[in-house]
Amino acid sequence: MSSTAHTVILPSRSFAILLVTLLALALFTIQSHSQTPPAPPQSSSTFEVASIRLNSSTECCTTFTLTYPANRFTASGITLELLTSIAYGTGHKKIIGGPSWFDLQRYDISAKVEGDAAITREQMQPLLQNLLEQRFHLVAHRQQKLVPGYALLVAKDGFKLKPNTNKSDVQPHSQVLANQLQGWNIPASSLAFLLEIPAGNPVVDKTGITGDYDIKLSYTTAGFPNANLPDIFTAVQEQLGLKLESAKVPVDFLVIDHVDRIPTEN
Repeated sequence: MSSTAHTVILPSRSFAILLVTLLALALFTIQSHSQTPPAPPQSSSTFEVASIRLNSSTECCTTFTLTYPANRFTASGITLELLTSIAYGTGHKKIIGGPSWFDLQRYDISAKVEGDAAITREQMQPLLQNLLEQRFHLVAHRQQKLVPGYALLVAKDGFKLKPNTNKSDVQPHSQVLANQLQGWNIPASSLAFLLEIPAGNPVVDKTGITGDYDIKLSYTTAGFPNANLPDIFTAVQEQLGLKLESAKVPVDFLVIDHVDRIPTEN
């Protein structure tokens, strides 16, 4: 059985905000296209035990580990914005309406699933959603909007994606670094999703390309300048034979209607 592991230590709020998007994208890409066998049925929609405490550390640092399948969720110094992003699989730019402290106040969380059976990400998310609803009285709803973004299209001379030929040996996975994006055994739709990070806006796949590919893309961004690399738009065209074209794209937002800063007692 394959697993998805994320161990993160973030020293600043700016990196924490970046991680919200990185995490949502990474989980989506890996879990949506892998062939992980189903875990045993989850008998409860809530955690057996869950401890939540305000983090009073003067150093801004977020640490958490996610490994699926798993039977617990732990985090230190996590914000409700990041926790909500994990629970609903939504990037931080797609969460709107939260209070001013939503991405500032930090918490320490330790929650255990009922029994000893490990569960998948899809089974863990409802437990985290219920945790937010029961302990923080979170109320939220989905709303779709047309927003400025990009359509991912095939460039004039045709795409240059490298087909994956070892599907039985390579589980779909991806990573987004400061100046590089890589994906193994992923479709064009996942590439579009990953490109949202360096492009800075939502990206919708309009290539019409089918199949799974191994992708490597090197570029410079305003946040991580590198004079030896092209910008993301040039890189996509030169290295992948694709192009990012400005367009209004539909995006599903999670709207925060209400949330408490202080959780109910353990």
